[in-house]
Amino acid sequence: MIRKVGVIGCGLMGGGIAQTCAQSGYETIVREVNQEFLDRGMARIHSAWEMMTNKGKLTQGQLEENRSRLHGTLNLEDFADCDIVIEAVLENMEEKLRIFPALDRIVKPGALLLSNTSSLSVTQMGAVTKRPDKVCGLHFFNPAPVMKLVEIVRTISTSDETISTVREFALSLGKTPVLAKDTAGFIVNFLLIPYLIAAIRMLENGMATKEDIDTAMKLGCGYPMGPFTLLDYVGLDTTLWAAEAIYEEYKDPLYAPPPLLRRMVTSGMYGKKSGKGFYDYTKSL
Repeated sequence: MIRKVGVIGCGLMGGGIAQTCAQSGYETIVREVNQEFLDRGMARIHSAWEMMTNKGKLTQGQLEENRSRLHGTLNLEDFADCDIVIEAVLENMEEKLRIFPALDRIVKPGALLLSNTSSLSVTQMGAVTKRPDKVCGLHFFNPAPVMKLVEIVRTISTSDETISTVREFALSLGKTPVLAKDTAGFIVNFLLIPYLIAAIRMLENGMATKEDIDTAMKLGCGYPMGPFTLLDYVGLDTTLWAAEAIYEEYKDPLYAPPPLLRRMVTSGMYGKKSGKGFYDYTKSL
């Protein structure tokens, strides 16, 4: 039975996951690498709850209960009694391969280790532990407290029991889980990344402006936002990492990151989170 949840990373995704777990009734502990990052992430979560309370979506009592269930830490050792730990650090395999064996040594034998990766190999993460049968992906979408979908990613080592437990856990968070095999991109990014890359190539080739491409896809296809608005929202760095991971596995030119995307990420233009991507958000910050 899942009672206590650990989340590694309190950025936009990790913080959103921690918020979701705490407000779903789970005792939740979230870890960051330094106090500044932790304070910033915790402040974002508490601000979201206060806004929900002001809008009547939470009572004052529920707000206080949520706060009491959420705890921050800088120490991995504090995850020792967690039933599930969700890794939500940068989309960098080297970093993830450092975290999983460390967690494996710390958490109790029956605990499940999950990754929020959007495209990297969960099999590799499980292979550096002594419990590969208890490792799988649980990919949330941004913003995690709002988006209903989660992808449960099964490796060739993941047990049926683990998948069943994670599915029930996802449902308890109010999410709709879909099951994907551990192939690069899983379901959503495997289909989404070529669309986003095609839009960037259209812009690179001068075929249309970003504003007109966004408008065309919204009004022509009924999408809630155009590709460039979506790229800025998802993060250009996250998109680049996903594209590289899928291209590395399949070598399909559809997934090859365009030069413009690489240049923008190199320049620190990550989208909304950095204040500038394909659009400028500095005026609204």
